Amino acid sequence: MSLMKIFLVEDSIPYAKFLSYHLGLNPDNEVEHFSDAKSFLAQLHRGPDCVLLDYSLPDSTGIQVLKRIKAQQPDLPILIVSGQEDVGTAVDLLREGAYDYIVKDENAKDRIWKALNNIRENAQLRKELDVLREEVNLKYDFSNIIGGSPGIKKVFKLIEKASQTNINVSITGETGTGKELVAKAIHYNSRFRNKPLVSINIAAIPAELLESELFGHEKGAFTGAASKRIGKFEEADGGTIFLDEIGEMDINLQAKLLRVLQEKEVTRLGSNRPLKFNARVLVATHRDLKEEVRLGKFREDLYYRLLGLPIELPPLRERAGDIMMLAKHFLNEFIKDNGFSAIRISPEAQQRILSYPWPGNVRELKAVMELAAVLSDNGVLEEKDLNFNSVSDEIDTLVSEGLSLKEYNRRLIEHFLRKNDNNVVEVAKKLEIGKSTLYRMLKNNEIKIN
Repeated sequence: MSLMKIFLVEDSIPYAKFLSYHLGLNPDNEVEHFSDAKSFLAQLHRGPDCVLLDYSLPDSTGIQVLKRIKAQQPDLPILIVSGQEDVGTAVDLLREGAYDYIVKDENAKDRIWKALNNIRENAQLRKELDVLREEVNLKYDFSNIIGGSPGIKKVFKLIEKASQTNINVSITGETGTGKELVAKAIHYNSRFRNKPLVSINIAAIPAELLESELFGHEKGAFTGAASKRIGKFEEADGGTIFLDEIGEMDINLQAKLLRVLQEKEVTRLGSNRPLKFNARVLVATHRDLKEEVRLGKFREDLYYRLLGLPIELPPLRERAGDIMMLAKHFLNEFIKDNGFSAIRISPEAQQRILSYPWPGNVRELKAVMELAAVLSDNGVLEEKDLNFNSVSDEIDTLVSEGLSLKEYNRRLIEHFLRKNDNNVVEVAKKLEIGKSTLYRMLKNNEIKIN
């Protein structure tokens, strides 16, 4: 706030001059004086940033004027200034929405000065928050999900429908297709946009810790619980909770999640007191949950509770018409973010991009284009600048480097973690390694999640 417009409503001319002088010492304060309620209320539409209101006016009482102000401008900060120290009156005024109650004594001007500074800082913080919210809303406007293929156009329509309601949404698709981006687009275009979006990757958290992460715990609930902690569902109250890789949840915990969703309440570990919450639920998985139900790995009742509006993201290989559009988008974004000069893609490089199967989907395309931008010379991205991160290419590279068995294992596991979106459970299955082994290696920094 560059200039604070203050309306001073005070029938004592000497006291009004006293306050006006002291407030005017700050060049960012613009003070306008009114000697009665009627003249002040007639000008309220001009939008002051703050009101200093004398409690005893010749034509009204402070509480009557306060109620009329709040009826028109409920968020307007109002400082009540009174000649009497009456605790009961002060409490009543604060309950009606007064910002503060200040007695006309030797400390009054300092208290008013401090209160105005607080109001100014709060207004600036609200303004910055509004700007940040607008930036986030623009960033996740679903029109920013690039593509014009039939499959992605269908996704656009479903995102729009999901954004207009509070229906649960289940997002499916291969790793790297952009499931989290869709979840963010739904949240930030819905009526929940100004409330929290809380995301948790089920696969990235050990099963024995997941219940505490989701539902919270009380101090002393288990060994190591040194303090109380709220869970993700409490944190998301009023907004959206996004459960990524829901298909990896242990079958026993699924029963507890079902009850939480049915009752709209959570009970922290170590507590018997249920806590109500109200959050929209979005889930994502690369698995076929219907098949998981058939195999007995996913509860059928939970499946139907979560299904809601299903959105299936097509793999990049089925979006042939979008590949170059996305490639150029990622290239241009990288150029802009890093201050590079313009880079064009050679015909040979374009052909290679279009012929590659993109097993890592959109995530892989983005990584390849960014690296190619760095490797390119003379403003041209050539075919030699394209380094595809396919499994065979990377493993061949590892073998050729003559690594030790320990280092080879480390880099192989990290490779599969990257390819599987850090899904520990999936990697453990593919490499036939125990989950506990991978979690131990992560804990001891023997491997890292990127």
